[in-house]
Amino acid sequence: MLNEWQQRDLKYIWHPCSQMKDYEELPPIVIERGQGVWLYDVEGNRYLDAISSWWTNLFGHCNKRLNDSLKAQADKLEHVIFANFSHKPAIELSQKLVEIAPKGLEKVFFSDDGSTSVEVALKMSFQYHQQKENYTKLKFACFTNSYHGETLGALSVGSIDLYSKIYKPIMKESIKIQGPDCFRCKYHKTRYSCDVECFEEVEKVLKKHYKEICAVIIEPIIQCAGGMKIYPPKFLKLLREACTSYDVHLIADEVAVGFGRTGKMFACEHAGITPDFLCLSKGLTAGYMPLAVTLTTQEIFDAFYADYVELKAFLHSHSYTGNPLACAVALESLKIFEEYNVLKKINEKATYLEELARKTFENHRFVGEYRQFGFIGAIELVEDKATKKEFDWRKRVGYHIYKTALKKGLLIRPLGNVIYFMPPFIIEEDEIDFMVNNTLESINQFFGL
Repeated sequence: MLNEWQQRDLKYIWHPCSQMKDYEELPPIVIERGQGVWLYDVEGNRYLDAISSWWTNLFGHCNKRLNDSLKAQADKLEHVIFANFSHKPAIELSQKLVEIAPKGLEKVFFSDDGSTSVEVALKMSFQYHQQKENYTKLKFACFTNSYHGETLGALSVGSIDLYSKIYKPIMKESIKIQGPDCFRCKYHKTRYSCDVECFEEVEKVLKKHYKEICAVIIEPIIQCAGGMKIYPPKFLKLLREACTSYDVHLIADEVAVGFGRTGKMFACEHAGITPDFLCLSKGLTAGYMPLAVTLTTQEIFDAFYADYVELKAFLHSHSYTGNPLACAVALESLKIFEEYNVLKKINEKATYLEELARKTFENHRFVGEYRQFGFIGAIELVEDKATKKEFDWRKRVGYHIYKTALKKGLLIRPLGNVIYFMPPFIIEEDEIDFMVNNTLESINQFFGL
């Protein structure tokens, strides 16, 4: 029996990334409030948010300090046009981002979400090369299994057919590079012992196509939406060197992995590199408000700096660019990082999670691999452990386990046959225990173990 709120929801709302027919069997869970890592629905049930509400929430739901910063800003300024106008939160936030970002990223361009931050980077790179008279550079290169958002430009540099296949006739063609797949490595190596032999695929493509390519875009260290695939930092370091050598920009999409998720503030730091563009969103406002930024270099900025009549300006805008409310919360979130030594605490909790998860899952009959980098862990479910054979996607194994977990008070939204953990940083050890143990119970219940 649906409650009143579920009935009204289904009457009016078309939910994202959903087959709405599924909602006939599993109606929307209407959340009334949140506190810490927990979400509470209108019927009084609670759910541990093990995925940080689509990877956004850093310091828990209804964090008092972030609430107060939002309320204080609302009493001063809610929004103002960002062309020819500015405001203190945006200025302070930009300065702080430049201070903590990889060295050499000196300019901040605001937008709304992850997809738009990628769109900005793509357009900037293309226009830069045109204004530098590199007229043959008309394409972008991306990696297999990659995901960069769902606007048309972002889709064009993604490689997951589930999201993009239907739209290919209206998408811009990109050059696909075989990406690293450490779980099913064709060189029979592991991510811990290899010499990134798979990078030879990048070299082949760049050598052949560099005159056509504006930029290569990559998710540093972890391909998230593609199944939380983790690869060695050395791959990223070699990519930076190759892009520099071939005069191709490097776009680092850290929308999902930025702000401490990998154990450092930015995933690029693990490879000691600076991309030409750094795309950030999600955790930027600790899960509170839509906001995104694209950081870039002085060199790229200078290519757009000219007299108006030269028509070199970057004419890209969003109505809510640099929104003061979002900027104020983002700035407060960064202050929390500093004042509470958050990165140190993340790594301590990551160690606890990894030790528990490996002990719990590694010998499981249907777990091909448990992998983790920083505070992101993933369970890859397989039909055959020896051959690493995947479950047929039509069986929806992960989805059925997800439904079972919800009944146990746990929100784990799978990526196909991969179940992952990306909880808020404030999660405590007993809550990590709850998360891991109930995931195991849900897996075992599905398989009848």
